[in-house]
Amino acid sequence: MTSKMLIGDMPELMEKILKHLNNEIYSLYSCALVNRHWCKMSIPILWQDPFSIKRSSLFIPIYFSSLGEDEKLVLKERLKEFGINIEFSKPLFDYARFLKVHHIYQLVIKVCEWLRLKLNNPKLLYNNSKTNPLFTLIFKLFLEIGAILHELGLYNSKCFKFELELLEQNVQFYSRLQHLTLAIISNFGIENIAKLLRVLAKNTTKISALRLFFCKNYSKLIHNLFSAIIHFIKSQEQLRKLILDANGCTEFYGIISALEYQKNTLQEVILDGCVFSAEFEVLNNCKNLDTLRILDCDTELLKILDYKISTLEISYSQIDVPIIVQILEKIGILLQRLKVETRTVIREESLLLEALKSFCPNIIFLYIIDIGLSTQLIELIGNLRKLQFLSLGYAYHIPNIPKEEREIRIMQFAKILPSTSLQCIFKKIVNQWC
Repeated sequence: MTSKMLIGDMPELMEKILKHLNNEIYSLYSCALVNRHWCKMSIPILWQDPFSIKRSSLFIPIYFSSLGEDEKLVLKERLKEFGINIEFSKPLFDYARFLKVHHIYQLVIKVCEWLRLKLNNPKLLYNNSKTNPLFTLIFKLFLEIGAILHELGLYNSKCFKFELELLEQNVQFYSRLQHLTLAIISNFGIENIAKLLRVLAKNTTKISALRLFFCKNYSKLIHNLFSAIIHFIKSQEQLRKLILDANGCTEFYGIISALEYQKNTLQEVILDGCVFSAEFEVLNNCKNLDTLRILDCDTELLKILDYKISTLEISYSQIDVPIIVQILEKIGILLQRLKVETRTVIREESLLLEALKSFCPNIIFLYIIDIGLSTQLIELIGNLRKLQFLSLGYAYHIPNIPKEEREIRIMQFAKILPSTSLQCIFKKIVNQWC
């Protein structure tokens, strides 16, 4: 079996195995060096998302080497303006063809990072007349070589007017799109974004995840874009996940209400920085909504939602425990995964623990930051018979408990942890509290 896998006689099996390493860059590099067969399977996975922030920018010249002869001449002239002379070697693969994840701003960041390294100039600007043509050459390469995206990130900016026009003309590039991020950070180019959304609505109806990011102080010009976003949401057939980064925006002009058209498919909603609006009541109609993450939102928003979910995440600088208790009572036995994160110590933690004990016996995942190792917590963990994962953050008031008492509680805690996974996490907890 092993020999067949090494010589490539089982490509389907090996490809599935290697795909699980898509975030393990160094492991994939090692696999690519095993032999020719493994290299052919590893390289496409490595180059699906090369612009990820965590990767080095040294790969940029490889894309330049894949340009046509005319484009290379243009590139050389542009680079000479920076004082850079470059020679091109023939690439081993059509690397640009493997692209599946592309957020346009990441392309800008990586090209500028590469220029900064070459020029030793950390102050090089992202957006100027010299750098913009470099972004465009690589972007055109993706379109012309036949890359087909699964994930696309757009934001409106002066340097992307031409790229948006190219996207409108190349339907194949986004014909299999599943994840779309739309970031509105300025008032420039709103008309182009709106036009592109209408094109996407006609040709891309299988989006499963949509992320909308708004800056807080937009002008009235942005309202022209909202109708295009609403139309796009309505056009989708299987939208399962919505992420809304509102940054304190108070009005969405029907965008949230448009989720009524996705009430049969929507499964996960993440709300970040949202202010209360009656529009959000439409989430109560989403009968398959299973996961809700509420991050630094208006607390009034917590009160209007009717919770029939199994996964809940709440993150605030200081959580309002009485409101959380009301939520836990509504969800009750349906709740299986809970994450409560705060940047200060939890007040009224006794009330929170009592609510978990009384209303939520079926929790299998529990993550709470800044909570003390109290006898009430120990009793709660002992009662959660289905618990599989536990993470408890350190609270500043824990050292006030005498060392002898802490040791007793830790030993009690150890006895009630049933599984190996919990025991491993318990070792980290002991290191924090002792």
